[in-house]
Amino acid sequence: MIAAAPIADTEQARDMEAFFSVEAWSAFAPGLEDDDAWMAWSRAPWLPRGDDVPTLAEMAPMQRRRVERLGRAALQVAWRCQPDDEREMPLVFATRHGDIGRTHGMLGELAHDQPLSPTQFGLSTHNAIPAQYGIARVLTGNYVVVSAGAASAEAAVVEAQALLADGAPSVLVVMFDGPTPDDYARFRDEPEAWYAWAWRLAPARTGSPTFSLRPGAPKPGGDLPHGLDVLRFFLSGERELPGADGGGWTRHA
Repeated sequence: MIAAAPIADTEQARDMEAFFSVEAWSAFAPGLEDDDAWMAWSRAPWLPRGDDVPTLAEMAPMQRRRVERLGRAALQVAWRCQPDDEREMPLVFATRHGDIGRTHGMLGELAHDQPLSPTQFGLSTHNAIPAQYGIARVLTGNYVVVSAGAASAEAAVVEAQALLADGAPSVLVVMFDGPTPDDYARFRDEPEAWYAWAWRLAPARTGSPTFSLRPGAPKPGGDLPHGLDVLRFFLSGERELPGADGGGWTRHA
C-alpha cells in the first residue's frame, strides 16, 4: 500500500483552492425567517431555539404532509433560491444527521418488535427530502446528498465546485440539520439546532460575493453547529473562517 503524500507547503494547499460566487441565498431557523433578521443575527449570533416551522406554501398540501419539520425547512430555502425557469440546475443537499427523528422512532419500534412502515423507512433516508423536492417542482437536473459529519457544509461546496468545473452554470447547495434525540446526547460533539440554508453557487464573477475553500477539517468548538457557523461567516462579512488544520473559508470580494 502506498500512503498519500501530505501537502508540503502553503503554496500547494493554495493551488487546490477553487473560487466561486454566491449569487443568491436563503435561510430558515426558529425566530429567523427574513433577511434582515439573519443579518442582525450574524452580527450577534445565538443558538436558534423554538418550534417555528416554515409554511412551505409553494408545495401542494398532499405532498407537503409527507415532509416533516426538517424537510420543510430545507425545501423552503431551496424553493426561494431556485428560479422556476432553472429546472435543470444540479442540486447538492448536505446534512449531518438527516431526518434522524424518523430513524430514531423506527429503531424504537424495532426494539419493541413492532412492524416498520415502508413509507416511514422510505422517507427517513438522506435522499428522501431532495427527492420530494424534485417531484414537487418537476425538476430534470441531477441531485446528490452528502453527509460528512461536522464538515458536511464543506463537502457540499466541494461537490458543487466539481459540478461547476464540469460545466454547470450554477449549482444549488442546501445545508440542513436539526437536534439529535436525547438518546444520542453523549455522542454530541457540537451545539445542535434546527436550521437550513441555501446558496446558489456559480463560477467566480464580478458583482457577486466571491469565496474559496481550502481543504481541511472544521475548527472544533464554538457556540453554533459548524454548518450554521458557515452561514454566519457568509453573512457577517468576515474575511476568514479558519479550520483546525490549515483549511477554511476565505472571502475575496
